[in-house]
Amino acid sequence: MEQEELVQKLERELQIRNFSRGTVKAYSWSVRNFLEYSKDRGLDEDAVKDYVQRKIAVRDPSTVSASISALKFFFLNVLGKPISISYPKRNKPIPAVLTPDEVKKLIDAVQNPKHRLLVKLMYGCGLRVSEVVNLRKHDFDFIQGLIHVKLSKGRKDRFVKIPDSMGERLEAYSKTTDGDLLFPSSRGGKLSTKSVQLIVQNSARKAGIRKDVHPHTLRHSFATHLLEQGIDLRIIQKLLGHSDIKTTQIYLSVSNQLIKNVKSPLDSL
Repeated sequence: MEQEELVQKLERELQIRNFSRGTVKAYSWSVRNFLEYSKDRGLDEDAVKDYVQRKIAVRDPSTVSASISALKFFFLNVLGKPISISYPKRNKPIPAVLTPDEVKKLIDAVQNPKHRLLVKLMYGCGLRVSEVVNLRKHDFDFIQGLIHVKLSKGRKDRFVKIPDSMGERLEAYSKTTDGDLLFPSSRGGKLSTKSVQLIVQNSARKAGIRKDVHPHTLRHSFATHLLEQGIDLRIIQKLLGHSDIKTTQIYLSVSNQLIKNVKSPLDSL
């Protein structure tokens, strides 16, 4: 069977199971890449292990794990040949987090009013970049002060609170644009995630922040700052939309403020 025909069969199997467009794209890329590698090696478990061994030498373990998931699905649901292969042990780096003062400097450095509102909303609600670009006006309940974040990662819905300081400004802004998208692109349609990345990175540079800053840094900062305010970890888990509390627990190791507030037993002697 030709490579493209196999990829098309994979995409069909993913789509009938209602996988997200992003997952379909990622799985298709991984499988196409493997098929190119295995042209003269055959489609079997050994070929997959050789492929993974080569990948792990140059790629992050989490990226390799994503490829393994794609290949396991492909072998089971397209080729009808389940494979047994373990996921590599993942590195556990501590995510970069901005201080409240750095967040303020970054926001102040955003010149465009629409972009400033977008950045404030990402930080103020802990939104992923994919979530903020997909926000629609009807997702906002300004009376109750809630945003309905729909079909986020894992195809789950959740509600987040509109920051008190943003409610009136957001409601007024939503009436100034055409269509239902909250943050439409100037060229029509929604903003690309790449555009948002550039907005955040350029603003961080202008603000003189030397850390490696990305849109997800604002989400990490949101969670860490809530934890430092004493908000329960399970509430933060719900706000972030994490399925597993273990994912949220990473912020326990991120917060320098929590560490600084620990009283050494030596001080009680």
